[in-house]
Amino acid sequence: MIARITKEFSFEMAHQLEGYSGQCSNIHGHSYRLFVTVSGTPIGDANSPTYGMVMDFTDLKKIVNEHIVSQLEHALMLRKGGKVDEALKGVYTKVVCVDYQPTCENMVIQMAAILNRTLPQSVKLHSLKLHETATSFAEWYAEDNR
Repeated sequence: MIARITKEFSFEMAHQLEGYSGQCSNIHGHSYRLFVTVSGTPIGDANSPTYGMVMDFTDLKKIVNEHIVSQLEHALMLRKGGKVDEALKGVYTKVVCVDYQPTCENMVIQMAAILNRTLPQSVKLHSLKLHETATSFAEWYAEDNR
């Protein structure tokens, strides 16, 4: 039997959509909420301290915090090679430059790629949901990306 577990994370980050014709062309920040869902078979060894767990929530928290949240917390995300990227080099200490337009959709796709490389083989990434605001979010599902 397969079961799913979900852990919620939050971080504060600013970004800018260079070349966009709306307000998001300005540097602005969000309070992001990330929901990470993994699936797997609960551990069946009754002698194991993790008996009945798909994965220990603490282990999932450590992986996501190390590979995603700590990299983005209080950072400014910009598209590499843009005008703002060049102007801010050396001005701020935590600027994350990416090869894509830092939209919520592109961010959740990148997060999925990172987690697919770093999660233990015993679990599979099922889905991600990244809230940019309380009412706006992007989702990634493994079943859509096979």
